[in-house]
Amino acid sequence: MSSYIAVVHKDSSSEYGVSFPDFPGCITAGKSIDKVKNLSIEALSGHIKTMKEFGEKIPNPSKLDDIVADPDYLDAVAFLVVPIPDIKTKTVRVNITLPEDILHKIDVTAQKRGMSRSSFLSHAAQNSMNHPEQ
Repeated sequence: MSSYIAVVHKDSSSEYGVSFPDFPGCITAGKSIDKVKNLSIEALSGHIKTMKEFGEKIPNPSKLDDIVADPDYLDAVAFLVVPIPDIKTKTVRVNITLPEDILHKIDVTAQKRGMSRSSFLSHAAQNSMNHPEQ
């Protein structure tokens, strides 16, 4: 999951406005900080989804220190960290060979966790890649 910084602005005669330094043109607004927090997640998720559909490169998140130091954001009233779940990629069917007893243990464990075999194996592989020292 990636997180990006949202910059919140507020003029005396306007609602709270939100912009994203890493995504020019992606903006939203709301009547309260709590409202724009939720709207920011929706706006950025939609923006990133559209960029992916058009094959555009998603930028790496900027550092908060760099954004705070930018003179363009001196009038910010708040900075929000907006988490964006990884966009799902295409699922591909594979054929693997496993010992029968291991397959049985996988199926039993997956069922206990309310998962499919594929979901369990995917999560197990991801966990193993995230923690290679184990």
